[in-house]
Amino acid sequence: MSDSDQSFLGALPPWPRVDFAAFGEVEVKPLSRIQQMSAGFLARNWMMIPHVTHHDEADVTVLDSVRKEIGAAHADVKITALPFLMKAAVAALAKFPTFNASLDSSGKSLVFKKYFHVGVAVDTPAGLLVPVIRDCDRKTIVELAREVATISEKARTKGLSMAEMSGGCFTISSLGAIGGTGFTPIINAPEVAILGVTPTTWKPRRDGDAIDWRSMLPLSLSYDHRVINGAEAARFTRYLANVLAEPQRLIE
Repeated sequence: MSDSDQSFLGALPPWPRVDFAAFGEVEVKPLSRIQQMSAGFLARNWMMIPHVTHHDEADVTVLDSVRKEIGAAHADVKITALPFLMKAAVAALAKFPTFNASLDSSGKSLVFKKYFHVGVAVDTPAGLLVPVIRDCDRKTIVELAREVATISEKARTKGLSMAEMSGGCFTISSLGAIGGTGFTPIINAPEVAILGVTPTTWKPRRDGDAIDWRSMLPLSLSYDHRVINGAEAARFTRYLANVLAEPQRLIE
C-alpha cells in the first residue's frame, strides 16, 4: 500500500461505536474465521481496485437443450450451466488476453498468463470460498462438472487449502440457483475481472412478424478500470454471450 493510500485511509472518520442494546434486545454472534478473512480481502479489493460493472445477456436456449442431453448421457454427475460458462470464459480470455492478465506489485506492468485457471465462488456454511479449477482449456464439459462438484463438496464439508484457492486467472460467481437480475461482483485480486450470473428468464424476441421466446442469461462483468476500458469490457462480454449461444463450440 502506497503512502497516499495510507494517508487516504487515515483521513477517514472512525467506525461508529454504538451500544445497540440501548435500543432493544440484541444477540451477538462472532463471524466465522472464513468470514473474517474474506472481509479483509473484500474491503482491500473494493478500496484498491476501481470497479466498473458491465451488464449484458446471453441467449442460452440451445445451451439448455445441449446441457440436458449431456446430463442424460452422464447420469452420475449433475450438468449445470457453470461448466459451459467456464469454457466460454476460457474462449473469451484467449480472444482478449488483457482479461487473462494481472498488474504486478508495482502497478506499472501487466503479467499476461498463458494458462487458463478459473475460480468458482462456492457458498458454504462458514462463508464464501473460491476454489480454482486449473487448465480449463484442456478439460471437457463433463470433466469440469465432476471437478466442480467434488471441490464444491469439499469446500462445504472440509474446507479448502490456500493452494486450492490460488493461481486463478478469472472468477465466476453464479447466483443462478438463488435469484436476482444482476449484481456487482467484487474482483478477486490480483485478477482484473470477474463474471457474475443470475437466473435465466424467458424473454420475447422478434423473428420477422412472429415472437420467439428465448431463455436469456444475465451477465454482470466487473472489471479493473486501470487495465480494461468500457469498450473492451463490452466486446469481451458480447463475445462470451455469442459463444454461449453456440454451445456446440464448447463441446467439440
